[in-house]
Amino acid sequence: MLQKDSLLEWRSIYNNVMLGLEIRHIRTKENEEYAIDLLKKYGLYEFKDKYPSQLSGGMRQRVALIRTLAVRPKILLLDEAFSALDYQTRMMVTNDIYKILREEQITAIIVTHDISESISMSDKVIVLTNRPAKIKKVYKIDFDDIQNRTPINCRKSPKFSEYFDCLWKELDVHA
Repeated sequence: MLQKDSLLEWRSIYNNVMLGLEIRHIRTKENEEYAIDLLKKYGLYEFKDKYPSQLSGGMRQRVALIRTLAVRPKILLLDEAFSALDYQTRMMVTNDIYKILREEQITAIIVTHDISESISMSDKVIVLTNRPAKIKKVYKIDFDDIQNRTPINCRKSPKFSEYFDCLWKELDVHA
């Protein structure tokens, strides 16, 4: 899943969700039903006949995620998937996508330059060196003290600031 949702403007939301199934030649009745269930489960079914231009940025990102999930991936790569969104929408979409990934039990690798996003969305944060990139350090992120873990709730935890400070120092950014 990329920075831009890459929805096709001339296709309805339903047909955008079916695109991955069509490309992979796995558009079966069972897979279509699964995709429809995802649309229903994540509040987009009533918009299935709408077009991308009729949706908010956050809704478009959820459609892009559902399109990706419809092909039943084992691992999901999110490459700066929220960077095109304004701050408020970004916060809400990260919460939504975090919930979806947990519920669907999908392993995700999130590529981001946003330290706060990496901490609040992840179980592990891997800091890379400059090019050629190598693993510099791996941080295990533990918010077990939060009953209802969401990216927004993680940001309220005292641990969040500690993780942020450690990662900031690790990046060795000079202002």
